[in-house]
Amino acid sequence: MSARFEINGVELVVDTNVLINLAEGKPGLDQYVNGNRLYVSSITEIELLGWYKITKEQVAFFTLLLSDCKIVGLKSEVKKLAIGLKQKQKVRLPDAIIAATSLYLDLPLVTYDSGFEKIKNENLILLS
Repeated sequence: MSARFEINGVELVVDTNVLINLAEGKPGLDQYVNGNRLYVSSITEIELLGWYKITKEQVAFFTLLLSDCKIVGLKSEVKKLAIGLKQKQKVRLPDAIIAATSLYLDLPLVTYDSGFEKIKNENLILLS
């Protein structure tokens, strides 16, 4: 699904790359961030804050950004969905967990990663 529409006041699961692009000031992300309830997988939290050589400024920025998000832990239902995704197609473990989080919550997943297209999720919002 191409993201060329205005959304506001909705709940979304956002992939790690969306938050990284937001930190880098990429235009066009406001419609996904402002006024919406954002959910992230605990994997996204680890990926953001676990960068090798992350700066104090980046830690502060991502910590503040994540404080506005609902962080979804690795619940047993999410694990089962992620296992099923990995059994059906070749997908990286972090992506399987992030996709499973979206499926578990039944919320759209916003991402720049076209690899998510191989995962059957009608709620995928693929950014370019």
